[in-house]
Amino acid sequence: MSDETQNADSKALPTNLDRGFEIAVRRLAEDLRFGYDSSPYVGSGVDYVQSRPFVDGDNVKNIDWKLTARHSRFHVKEYESVKCTPIYLVVDTSASMMVHSTSISKYTLAVLIAGGLGLAAMRRLSPVGVLAAGQRDLHFQPSLSKGQLFLWLHELRHYRFDEDTRLAQRISQLQIHLRSRSLVVVISDLHEPTAFRAIKSLAAQHDCTVLQMRDPSETGRLRGGILRATEAESGRTFSARGKTVWFDETRSEAIADLKRSGIDHLLLSTDQPFVAPLRRFLAQRGGLMRNTR
Repeated sequence: MSDETQNADSKALPTNLDRGFEIAVRRLAEDLRFGYDSSPYVGSGVDYVQSRPFVDGDNVKNIDWKLTARHSRFHVKEYESVKCTPIYLVVDTSASMMVHSTSISKYTLAVLIAGGLGLAAMRRLSPVGVLAAGQRDLHFQPSLSKGQLFLWLHELRHYRFDEDTRLAQRISQLQIHLRSRSLVVVISDLHEPTAFRAIKSLAAQHDCTVLQMRDPSETGRLRGGILRATEAESGRTFSARGKTVWFDETRSEAIADLKRSGIDHLLLSTDQPFVAPLRRFLAQRGGLMRNTR
């Protein structure tokens, strides 16, 4: 297929105006409230942690004058050290992410969540990079520029209905190029069986979190009749009857294996609210950046 045909077939997410999309991303970043993202390190920073008695060598600029007046002894303020761990958002751009039975697709939700997480992380001074896990070669190095992040997101908002999944391949490539310990957030419907092994390999060297997108049609039964269809990514044709169960038990076992390996996993369904579950999930991690000493 020529580039002109590909460009003609490419579509953009139905998110109304670009300004509306940016507002939605900024609102999500605020809702996630990364202010509770605590740090195990104490030093110079912007967030106050505690005050302690003054010792020789302390900077007089950090004296806590109110506490000093109450105790008649000099005290100094301590602040949370800024964490600059790079964050990579790996977004599945394959065709299966576009299929949906509700008003919002898995892909629309994935791009929105990627934007909210990325913007919130940048506010914590963590550089954010983006990697598309499909046929398109979209790989953006970590940056602290919010404007750059929105340019990447607008690029991601364009999608195709015939894009193959390359999740395992992209994760393996990313693992090779990562030079320092990083946080990698995989946002995918996990339809590629080989991706689980790649995620486990990545998690052996880096902090890895998986946000699984799911459409309600993927877990239920057909209410009746016969369905003949073609799988969006592989081109495989299949048929199903009214009692056909769509849930993939093999994939369920693989997800359980990820959790046993210590990889944080959250399932988000497109027909359910997602902000509150995502906030609880991050709070259990101690914020987006897992607290490790």
